Amino acid sequence: MTDQGKINREGARPASLFERADATFGLGPVRTPPVPPVPEAVRPAPAPQPASQAPAALQPVAFAKPEPAAIPAAPQPEAPRAAAFGGPLVHIDRQHLRDGGLIVPEDPVTGLLEEFRIVKRELLADARAGASALARRILVCSPHPGEGKTYCATNLAIALAAERGLEVLLVDADVVKPSVALRLGIDVEQGLMDALADPAIRPESLVIRTDIEGLFVLPAGTATSLDAEYLASARTGEVLDRLTQGAPDRIVIFDTPPALAASPAAELAQHVGQALLVVRADETSRAALEDAQQLLSACGDIKLLLNAARYSPSGRRFGTYGTKGK
Repeated sequence: MTDQGKINREGARPASLFERADATFGLGPVRTPPVPPVPEAVRPAPAPQPASQAPAALQPVAFAKPEPAAIPAAPQPEAPRAAAFGGPLVHIDRQHLRDGGLIVPEDPVTGLLEEFRIVKRELLADARAGASALARRILVCSPHPGEGKTYCATNLAIALAAERGLEVLLVDADVVKPSVALRLGIDVEQGLMDALADPAIRPESLVIRTDIEGLFVLPAGTATSLDAEYLASARTGEVLDRLTQGAPDRIVIFDTPPALAASPAAELAQHVGQALLVVRADETSRAALEDAQQLLSACGDIKLLLNAARYSPSGRRFGTYGTKGK
């Protein structure tokens, strides 16, 4: 029996080549060579874990509410602009004013000026309190001729023009007997009646500018046989609106014919917010005063101005009514 056969018989299982070599050559226990570590950079990524089979809890999703569509603002209408007065510039002779017993702006304060200051304060208070342009239109009238309406209208206009930032337009609406231009000493041609008769004429172009700051004059214009019809037409409202709209600091004073002598005062009373009824102390009867008031009743605010009243420091006497004309 060979040595090979002897080796096979001694083992419980066939010896491997390493064991047999160890037995023959004495190599000792066989060691498996260590495996070098794999660098971190080349290690494979961990395999993804399988997703859980349990359904995930549903989280409520908040949806943002849509913003309401912006509604464009309605365009605001532009406020009407005031018509600028474009007539000629004239010089008012101050000596002519003195000779006529009128207020002279540059002269020292007189009793006449103080009296009209009292009158204008009440008129201004109501003009500024009014919501419409009507309150800034003031009609000056009298029951009969010769009671001083033009004198009072002119002085009132000069006194009002002294207010800062105020424009005062004195309109001569006494087309029967115009006298405003005569009292102021100015020469005129066209005026109110021309603007009423011809729609193509802009009334502001006929307004005379004076060298008294804040004072403007619109003459009566060319008289015709249809003056009363022109004043009663819709054109009158259009002309007056053009002169006052967009001008909150503009006061218009109308010198009209006597209420009991001609119709223009009653017609214009429909276009004003205040009426100043001038009566002469000791001359105007109560009946005439009541009749004039009735004719001006289209105006809701009628004030009374007692002209040519005499008074003394110890006891004022303004005259009586009802003794004449009955």
